[in-house]
Amino acid sequence: MTSSVYAADKELLDILLENGAITQEQYDGLLERDSLSSDDILQQPADQSSALDEAVSVEVSQQIEDRFPVQATQESSGFRLATRDGNWRTDLQWRAQMRYTNPYRSDPRQISSLNADDQSNFEARRLRMKIGGTGFQPWIQYYFEVDLQPSRDVDDGSSSASARVIDWRLDLAKWDWGGIRIGQWKVDLNRERVDSSGRQQFVERSIANRVFTIDRQIGVQLRGHLFEDTPADMRYYAGVFNGEGRGVNNTDDNMMYMGRLQWNFLGRDLSWRQTDVEYTELPAGSIAFAGATHTGSCTRWSSSGCGNLDGFERPANAAPDQYDISQVVQEFAFKYRGFSAQQEYHRKRIRDRVTGARSELTGGYAQAGYFFHNLFEAFPEPLELAVRYAKVEEPSAMNLAFDNEREEFTIGANWFFSGHNSKITLDYSHLKIDDGFLGADESDNRLRLQWDVSF
Repeated sequence: MTSSVYAADKELLDILLENGAITQEQYDGLLERDSLSSDDILQQPADQSSALDEAVSVEVSQQIEDRFPVQATQESSGFRLATRDGNWRTDLQWRAQMRYTNPYRSDPRQISSLNADDQSNFEARRLRMKIGGTGFQPWIQYYFEVDLQPSRDVDDGSSSASARVIDWRLDLAKWDWGGIRIGQWKVDLNRERVDSSGRQQFVERSIANRVFTIDRQIGVQLRGHLFEDTPADMRYYAGVFNGEGRGVNNTDDNMMYMGRLQWNFLGRDLSWRQTDVEYTELPAGSIAFAGATHTGSCTRWSSSGCGNLDGFERPANAAPDQYDISQVVQEFAFKYRGFSAQQEYHRKRIRDRVTGARSELTGGYAQAGYFFHNLFEAFPEPLELAVRYAKVEEPSAMNLAFDNEREEFTIGANWFFSGHNSKITLDYSHLKIDDGFLGADESDNRLRLQWDVSF
């Protein structure tokens, strides 16, 4: 072979000869050429051309796949680009949640809401873009999530529907027993909130979520998994955060502190997702306890940031550090062969440092679902039926000295086309409110239908 023939050409000829794609005679002849093209390789006697063309095509394709430094695949987490050394990976996923509700878009919290005009509404409840992966090392992990078009009311400004970054975080997770997370994310206080809205058992979370979630915060957290695959299998979380909600700098030196301890009592870890569409072969369960404290102007948090519970001052009007908040939660979850159940009980204390008033809020939920195809073959395999009960006891918005009790009874059905990545959910709720200040109670029903799809 002359010096003008690249080493890569000879290497390819060696591979083709080794795999029988060309003969020794053809190999020797091709080595004599000053340069090689695909036509040179593919020019063969007529009686061999078809088989040889196919063999060469397969071999070349395989070599490109094996030697190209980046692989592209479709995973449950979306479209994936990854290097062969395993150090660099990017997952890109688009998600849409399209919903119809009647007669309420959200959970009524006051009797006046139950008596308001009915709403029949279509909306894109969530339109999200998710980007996650690893960089430099497999244990250096990153994640971003963008809310592309939040829904807004007719009298809201256009900025209410502007795209916003809701999650951004970096995990240093070299060891299972201990790692560090830095950034902004849904703080790991309770399962219902941390479970993705795209991995829920019903159209939306329970009525307890709005009152007790601490939602997304900016901060740092120590987290780990201990005694894996033993009866003492557990996870722990301890974090410090600004406490001002999503995308907000701290206004003082008060921080939010949280901790969570989760015991996987059957020796198997339980992922942050609802239903058992994966059909867990061996039973898995967890019991967890968690708590959080904060002093500031917020009495609740959401994806929109710092806010207020009904009857409490809005953050913009509250005095600096007006509210001392402490809260705890007990949690249970279990999955086994198509059956899933989870439950939470919350207590939240709010002390008004200006008036000296103290308020205590309690609540929680319990829910369960099952794929009845596992018992009755005639029952559709993709169909899950579920039921949920939730209750909240909170101060009345009109007078904090009185109680406002709310209850939710919900039945639901999920049809899974491709696991949680494509499913239709239908649920029907009976909602009840008992206002101690008004001395009245009212109830009504709600229907919701949703298609949740991720690409």
